[in-house]
Amino acid sequence: MSQTEPVSVRILDREYTVGVGVEERESLTAAARLLDAKMREIRGSNRMAAVDRVAVLAALNLAHELQQLRDEHARQAIALQQTLSDLNRRLDRAFDSAG
Repeated sequence: MSQTEPVSVRILDREYTVGVGVEERESLTAAARLLDAKMREIRGSNRMAAVDRVAVLAALNLAHELQQLRDEHARQAIALQQTLSDLNRRLDRAFDSAG
């Protein structure tokens, strides 16, 4: 079982402490930087924008990007499977005609 340690991250000038496995520390801090950047982008110059609204919009944007990546991954997996099936059929034909 991995040990957890507290990690402090800053998002929109607020500090949060999160318990995370040692091996996941870098990934968590990178995710916090990404979220902070996305929230700053959404907030723009409107410093008075409600933080909860900015957070929800940032989460929605990131979830949408994640879904697009998952969809693309699924399309690529299907294409790869079709290519492998085609190659296997070709190999079977080549072995059948050679034997």
